[in-house]
Amino acid sequence: MSAIMVAPNRIAVTGMNARPDNPGPGLAVARCLREAKNYSGKIIGLGYESLDPGLHLPAYCDAGYLLPYPSSGDDAFLERIELIREREQIDSMIPCLDAELPIMTRLAAELEKMGVATFMPTSAQLELRSKDRLDELAGHAGTDAPKTKSVTEAGFFFNCGQQGWHYPFVVKGIFYDAEVVKSAEQGAAAFRRISAQWGLPVLVQEFLEGEEINLTAVGDGKGKMLGAVMMKKLAVTDKGKAWAGISIADERLFDASAALVAATQWKGPLEVEVMRTADGTYQLIEINPRFPAWIYLSAGAGRNLLEVLLQLMRNETPPEMEPAPAGVIYLRYAEDNIVPLADYESVIMHGWRVPVPEPENHKQ
Repeated sequence: MSAIMVAPNRIAVTGMNARPDNPGPGLAVARCLREAKNYSGKIIGLGYESLDPGLHLPAYCDAGYLLPYPSSGDDAFLERIELIREREQIDSMIPCLDAELPIMTRLAAELEKMGVATFMPTSAQLELRSKDRLDELAGHAGTDAPKTKSVTEAGFFFNCGQQGWHYPFVVKGIFYDAEVVKSAEQGAAAFRRISAQWGLPVLVQEFLEGEEINLTAVGDGKGKMLGAVMMKKLAVTDKGKAWAGISIADERLFDASAALVAATQWKGPLEVEVMRTADGTYQLIEINPRFPAWIYLSAGAGRNLLEVLLQLMRNETPPEMEPAPAGVIYLRYAEDNIVPLADYESVIMHGWRVPVPEPENHKQ
């Protein structure tokens, strides 16, 4: 279990990609940190591609660094974090991507020795929330769950009817990505695309008609859920990611999520995704072990969850708070950013953005 730092003051945040169809949460997390009432320190953005926008936005990230992909191995990842710590004196990290959390939890003890604090799920909790264990999680939540199966061969999609699977259904990556398929050809193509990017197994899941509702919060590691924000999507990308949403109040979603946090003793951020079907049934779709890309809604709704996370990292007890109020709308949009060539060249050649003057509105 990672040690708790007394006063995080130089926080590294991962997930700085911002693809319109499937943005990472990192930039929204950094924005919440920048506006947090209990934080005025530095924010170091970490990404995996030189064009990740968060690496080049000094309004939200005081510096930007590239990380090796998790597939590069623990040693390469740890070596890079050590270099960033030496250059930026980071004292904390907030991981924002599912794919990097397994390596982060394995390295938690090493990060602690290095002086870098985290407040994230344990390896056991990550395994528990795996997408192929939905039935078990749904039991904790007191909800139903769609039928889900692990698939390792494209041939499944041509004889799935013999196994009781009928189109349409959803093909999902073990970490990210999902596609509704309506034929064997579509299914096999989705399988090949998703497995090439995210590896095996690929999951198939029963397609449900209904309304998706989500909740994000922070677990204190002792069974309590803190700072719940619930949201219904108003517009989505072609990958089903929220492009616009509205905060809601849903007692059953709140209670199911609180029960999950209590049963798993969840530590750190999480997102609970539920499908509310036309007959009023609640189906647990998945649990994400980090903040969602729509986390800035928490700041807009007066429940900035980064403030809660910082209190836990400081070993403070966050005050009791009601769920975020309903009726707050957020609209995602794309914005052009001008990047000096020297900054981009530095990321390409060295793996980090050169220092830039601190923005005038940066909090002192």
